[in-house]
Amino acid sequence: MSPLSADAQGRPGSVRGGPRLIHLNGASGIGKSTVARRYAEQHPGVLDLDTDHVVSLIGGWRANFWATLPIARRLAIAMAETHLRSGFSVVMPQLATRVDEVSGFEAAARAAGASYVEIALTATTSHALERYAARSTTDGPARDIDTIITDTGGLDLVERVHGHLAAYLTQRPRCLVIDTGHLDEDQTYAAVVRALS
Repeated sequence: MSPLSADAQGRPGSVRGGPRLIHLNGASGIGKSTVARRYAEQHPGVLDLDTDHVVSLIGGWRANFWATLPIARRLAIAMAETHLRSGFSVVMPQLATRVDEVSGFEAAARAAGASYVEIALTATTSHALERYAARSTTDGPARDIDTIITDTGGLDLVERVHGHLAAYLTQRPRCLVIDTGHLDEDQTYAAVVRALS
């Protein structure tokens, strides 16, 4: 069932139950972007707001990725608030390992009169590393970001981030955690949809 009501001409209207900022958290390669893209495709009106795409719109981002990323996050927050104010939900696949990194997401949802839902896709460290190493990014910003990660630590960096995420989640009791270790893409997506319902 579509989350949108329709007017007399059949055009999409507002989200039933009010708009939500759905923050998909998790380590690189865990499946956040895939789930977000699929969710938006199956829920008309939902904005798939991937910060990896936003950062790629800023000139010189490849040479200064780590400095550009916070700017892209601020832009993404502004975009999210605008879309939420229009009455539509936003799904945002974005790794966050510090509480201050998500405070802007929560504030944007509050300012727009929307709700904020955080879902963390997790796996054991070994599973997370295997998924990152096995993922295939053949074009676009994701490929360039993979190159940047490889150049700045590779799997060691991914492993450190995985540890930071685990520590962060102990501070987020309201975050919905989904263990994806033994789930395929379809099962992971289904688990996210169930969590949101």
